[in-house]
Amino acid sequence: MVQFGNKALLRRLRVVPVYCIVVWDKTQEATQHSLTSLFCQRRSMAPRTTAMYRQLPALRTIVVLLIQTVRTSLSSTPVPLTTNNPYHYHPPSRQRKYNPASTDILSLLANKWSTAQSLALQEQSVEDHNAEYVATSSSLESVCYRRVIVMPLDKRFDPPVGVFSHGHIDTGDKMSLPRCFWEAITRTKAEVPWLFEVSRVEGVTSPRVDLPPDEYHHSSSSSLTRAVGGALDFRSPDNYAFLPPWMMRALGLRPRDVVDIKLVTTTPPGSAVRLRPHTSAFVNIGNHQAVLETELKHYSALTLGSTIPFDYRGERYYFDVVDLRSAPRGERVATAKVQDCDIAAEFVRSKDQLKCKKKMQRTNSE
Repeated sequence: MVQFGNKALLRRLRVVPVYCIVVWDKTQEATQHSLTSLFCQRRSMAPRTTAMYRQLPALRTIVVLLIQTVRTSLSSTPVPLTTNNPYHYHPPSRQRKYNPASTDILSLLANKWSTAQSLALQEQSVEDHNAEYVATSSSLESVCYRRVIVMPLDKRFDPPVGVFSHGHIDTGDKMSLPRCFWEAITRTKAEVPWLFEVSRVEGVTSPRVDLPPDEYHHSSSSSLTRAVGGALDFRSPDNYAFLPPWMMRALGLRPRDVVDIKLVTTTPPGSAVRLRPHTSAFVNIGNHQAVLETELKHYSALTLGSTIPFDYRGERYYFDVVDLRSAPRGERVATAKVQDCDIAAEFVRSKDQLKCKKKMQRTNSE
């Protein structure tokens, strides 16, 4: 007997009944009863589905074969229920080679089972952690923090025309967050800009993705463990958050990595920022200072050591945040607000110019 009691696993297997028991029996009547319990999307459909099976013997035979395959898969080639770290997602492609064009039903179901099992284990671990935190925290603290699974933002999150962030999903610091953070804002009466800190968790977040320093990636961000950004909306599913791609690269995150997000209200206002362009082409623009001020409006805050993108006339430019100062004393800080702040921005020598200078120095020394 195989019992499914994990809600996350049932969701991933697209089975709507919360608890269903599949009992294997050699008799055909017991098999049909098990099939009805497993494959019906709603219990009210069970009589109609049973009648359909009686009218379509061929379909009944195919589904019986699927049950036999599942039984064989669970008994002969089981997928381990536990991994070294339940917060790490292990896709089936890393466990076994799978050919989507293959007609092997066993491989198809085993792949589906592996995917659902790994995702369910990760989602359940995150959900258990958040439930424990909510149960042991005050009512206010319980909505200001969540451990979430992160995914990159894409064009589907682009707001409609007329909204300020339209067309700036990739060139801004806005995130799609769960609704609990909206409750945190209303309860704490946080002032605009609403800022949220995304941080890697030691022993929970998977090992960081190492990228070359020149691959739209600042060299100092190899040790960056946290970044601050604003909110795009609060319609993300529970235990999930969607981050701009540049932020995921800065933190060395993969899709489905687990991080901590919390509402922060102590980020100091910025007074000055120094940016290093990756190419001197942006500096050669006649009104590049005005373009910089316009594009910075799509960032609620900046993080020292990160690499942020701007778009101008169909071209994308990248800038390293090499220095960040807070107001009013001008102290060097790791994060600072730039929205609704009088911040002075200046450029330092671009990366391509530094490369040329270093190359010439090596040539002269030789």
